[in-house]
Amino acid sequence: MTSKSLKNIKVTIRDEAKAVKFNKARLGRMIESLCGRFKIKSAAINILITDSDGIKKVNREFLKSTKNTDVISFDLTDKLEGRRVFDMIVNGEMAFTKAKKLGHSGEAELALYVVHGFLHNAGFDDLAAAKAKKMHLMEDLLLTEFGYGQVYAGAAKRA
Repeated sequence: MTSKSLKNIKVTIRDEAKAVKFNKARLGRMIESLCGRFKIKSAAINILITDSDGIKKVNREFLKSTKNTDVISFDLTDKLEGRRVFDMIVNGEMAFTKAKKLGHSGEAELALYVVHGFLHNAGFDDLAAAKAKKMHLMEDLLLTEFGYGQVYAGAAKRA
């Protein structure tokens, strides 16, 4: 478990996908920076890195779906409290498997899933094509700024 605080931002990353190797501190710094960028002044952001079985369990329990997925994010903010609370469950197993097929690092794919979940909680959505395009452009912009490169667009170019 890694916990990092910056002012009123607390990022906690718990890794249950033991076969997945990534830099927790780098991921935590990225989330803290995203909070600043999106004007989130006070937050508790909890990220669970799990495997496909773990995320399917969460998907079944909370979203009534049996599908495997990359990330599930919940905005648990209590508007009266004023502090943002985000919980994200990220499929590290899927990230590293997909990254190998697409030819980029597993850590970059994992970062994409985390950014995607964060953006959902920050108000982005990808249900309509135009909104999805805007969200994916933002993902690549942010991932490039944090040194991961254009993970989403790069994968699309190689596919």
